[in-house]
Amino acid sequence: MQYRRLGSSGLQLSALSFGAWVTFASQVGRSVARDLIATAWDNGINFFDNAEGYANGQAESMMGDVIADLRLPRDGYCVSSKVFFGSASDPRPTQKGLSRKHVTDACHGALQRLRVDYLDLYYCHRPDPDTPIEETVWAMDALVRQGKVLYWGTSEWSATQIREAHRIARHHHLHPPTMEQPQYNLLHRERVELEYAPLYAEFGLGTTTWSPLSSGLLTGKYNDGIPEQTRLGHEGHGWLKRMVLGDAEAQRLERVRRFTATAGRLGVAPAPLAIAWCLRNPHVSSVILGASHPEQLLQNLKAVELSDGLDDAAWQQVRAAVG
Repeated sequence: MQYRRLGSSGLQLSALSFGAWVTFASQVGRSVARDLIATAWDNGINFFDNAEGYANGQAESMMGDVIADLRLPRDGYCVSSKVFFGSASDPRPTQKGLSRKHVTDACHGALQRLRVDYLDLYYCHRPDPDTPIEETVWAMDALVRQGKVLYWGTSEWSATQIREAHRIARHHHLHPPTMEQPQYNLLHRERVELEYAPLYAEFGLGTTTWSPLSSGLLTGKYNDGIPEQTRLGHEGHGWLKRMVLGDAEAQRLERVRRFTATAGRLGVAPAPLAIAWCLRNPHVSSVILGASHPEQLLQNLKAVELSDGLDDAAWQQVRAAVG
């Protein structure tokens, strides 16, 4: 495993991390979750990502129980939560968003579910149009000063919103956001590579990127349809299918087919190749992996070696395949 600093901070995260989105308490039960966390830990992963909204908080409870059961040393791993969507199935106004109240309540809830005394990383899961950014920055700063959060950041915020959060923090001598958690993969590159480009040097912004396989699309398993026993075929994941494939489904699938054909010519599996491509970006602090069984996770972990194992000509073929 490689370890990278979270932006300009001193925190060392594993280059590949493990998250619970749409798997824990949804696709997988406690036994498989335990095997997945154990496999990740045994292979050097030290960052486990979660959120209040994943399975209405049940994903955090499952992860907390499993980590406690495995007796992982608290000073050896980092765990995150994210606030915005709420953990209630039908949240009331004060049970969602980025108000000072919900940011605080959600932090306390995550601490209980994850069974920890502090969160290493705490993200604003989306921007909140109903709450002034200044209020959220003050709320996050308070949690840092109370020792309940070590680093706070954003997820899917615009560069303009991140810059405003930094301006407020600098003006009031508050703790600014350290990291952003954007989607980043071969099919979704603009925000990380273009929009955020000035922020890496300006603020030392770190990124913990999600969906390196575009929810499994880049594995090639959807090239000829959507099997039932898959993430996009899972009952209740129609929203995810729409998000991943969108209106340009045929065009997107054609790009994926070209990519998987290129992987075949290079003699490597598509999944670790797609993840390795993300790792090659020096502004990526950690790539968050998802998996529904340990064998899948082990295959994807090969991306670390693969990122340095192919020459520039091979990576040019990969880029040309997806356009």
